[in-house]
Amino acid sequence: MKFLGSAKRKPGWLCINLMPDRVDVSHVLAQGKARPEVLLCDSYRKEGDDVATLKRLRRDLGLGSYRCTTLLKTGDYQVVQVDAPNVPAAEMKIAVSWKLKDLIDFPVETATVDAITIPQGAGGGGRNPQALAVAARSDLIAATVKPFNDADIPLEVIDIPELAQRNVAHFFEEESRGLALLAFNAGGGLLTFTCDGELYQYRNIDQTLASFADIDAEQRQQLYERIVLELQRSLDGFDRQFHHVAVSKVVLAPVPGAEDLQEYLASNLGVPVTLLDLSQVMDFPGIPELREPVHQSQSLQIIGAAMREEGTV
Repeated sequence: MKFLGSAKRKPGWLCINLMPDRVDVSHVLAQGKARPEVLLCDSYRKEGDDVATLKRLRRDLGLGSYRCTTLLKTGDYQVVQVDAPNVPAAEMKIAVSWKLKDLIDFPVETATVDAITIPQGAGGGGRNPQALAVAARSDLIAATVKPFNDADIPLEVIDIPELAQRNVAHFFEEESRGLALLAFNAGGGLLTFTCDGELYQYRNIDQTLASFADIDAEQRQQLYERIVLELQRSLDGFDRQFHHVAVSKVVLAPVPGAEDLQEYLASNLGVPVTLLDLSQVMDFPGIPELREPVHQSQSLQIIGAAMREEGTV
């Protein structure tokens, strides 16, 4: 969701995520690079309220010189799959808004809406083209932007976690093959299906990153069974809807005991399962802590949000 015009800024994007007790910041150079470069990925303790903290970071990090984005929190927006209206791209948002009238739980007149077209592909048959419509309350968008405005930090884009994860998934894809990326953080699990850099489908999963820590063997077995069931249902559903896009593998972002979970998933799913390692596809020479697997999971979304390329949604 774009809100402000683009001034001359430093190259790359910088994602600033306000959390209850801290601010997460990531700066990535991705445009035109075979391997994106992560120049900054860090967390800063809040001192005072959001505005006071952002003002301090603006001064200390020179945030006024960057093209900045932030992420909406899960639950602050809705994503609905709809038939893509047959209208010019410039009219897509308005046309999609009308389709959402009875599909979201607040009046569409009070919503800010964006749309992502799902590629139909050569094997799409006679199905109507589809789109993912993203809707958030306009007053919530205003509240999200306000502390940044008050701190004189220009937000050019507000993004969502599904698209941030898509940006990372793209670098693990095989050409013209689907990829399922499953990642967990403090807010829960997110499963995305992508192909050739496009988001096709997603699913939220209740388990958080903390769900994998300090559990006994019985609890671990139950957790793994729930995750396998979610994945099986999601893979089957994706295959029914997008049978022309073959999923080549499932990529699992690191969790405590990731190797055991990978082995369990591989033995129960009909596709290969690999562990995500950001060092395979991007560089972060000045951030050695990103070599720690679980830290990669914790930082995945803010890195992905800062990996956006010009002209993308």
